Amino acid sequence: MAALDPQTLFQNYHGSEQAGYATIHAPVQHTPGGTPYLQVPGVVMLARPQTNLAGLAGFLDGFDATLHFDQYLEDPTPLPDSSQLCKVAGQTCYMSFGPKRTMNENARRYFDNLKSSGHGSVFEHANFSLLLYGISRSLTHELIRHRAGMGFSQLSQRYVSGRMLRFVERPEYRDDPQLHAQFESRIDRADEEYATLTKRLLEMQKEGSTILSAEARTDLRKKVQQTARSVLPNETEAPIVVTGNARSWRHVIEMRADAHAETEIRELAVRIYLCLYQTDPILFGDYLIEQLPDGTHSVVTDYRKV
Repeated sequence: MAALDPQTLFQNYHGSEQAGYATIHAPVQHTPGGTPYLQVPGVVMLARPQTNLAGLAGFLDGFDATLHFDQYLEDPTPLPDSSQLCKVAGQTCYMSFGPKRTMNENARRYFDNLKSSGHGSVFEHANFSLLLYGISRSLTHELIRHRAGMGFSQLSQRYVSGRMLRFVERPEYRDDPQLHAQFESRIDRADEEYATLTKRLLEMQKEGSTILSAEARTDLRKKVQQTARSVLPNETEAPIVVTGNARSWRHVIEMRADAHAETEIRELAVRIYLCLYQTDPILFGDYLIEQLPDGTHSVVTDYRKV
């Protein structure tokens, strides 16, 4: 099976990059009744490492001048900040700052050696924060199982009003007219039921319902929304900001962009990989993209479980 070029697929997904921050946006659709929904995931790179390489000068100057550690800062080949950070961390382990060190031009070989040896701790220094949207609550229930090296901040249905409700159409429904129509009808009903339920709960609250009472306005609103959310389906959108180190993101990609992964989360994981690759093609350059028989994509590498 022929591998696909990640840059080409990034462009096919209408990906863009500004100042080193990669983004794949997802368009919003509407049912005939006006209910908003999305059909594909969106990924926004919010933060990536910024490395202060010049700050090493005082440290390196403190060693015997014959070691020529000062030359470390004169390497003519620039690296992405995330690769540079991990490389400094790895070379600190062996004080490999002299002329015989691995130069930046050979950084890919350096990291491939680490990957093949399973020395993944060096990759934990580079953190990337991504906003993920156009994904369902059923997807995020799977995603947040990746606890090691990850941080999550997800939309709360207790604190967000129905005005911001959006839904997500599964990949299997998009090209089938019957399933697509059923989906649109279902989310129109869910949106209407949520609004109707919210209205009645607010009426009960004003009438003095004990179970819905609270002193603070925020708590009043929360009590209504935490009750009304019970009618929302797993297809409800659940935007989430995820921060993870490069090692943890590699694990997510390998598990969730695998050919055997669930279709919706695989679509997300492939987009995550593309944005990370755009940001650092050295740390994430060992992956190959393959097109599956159903037209979707998977991502594979020889260096699993780094």
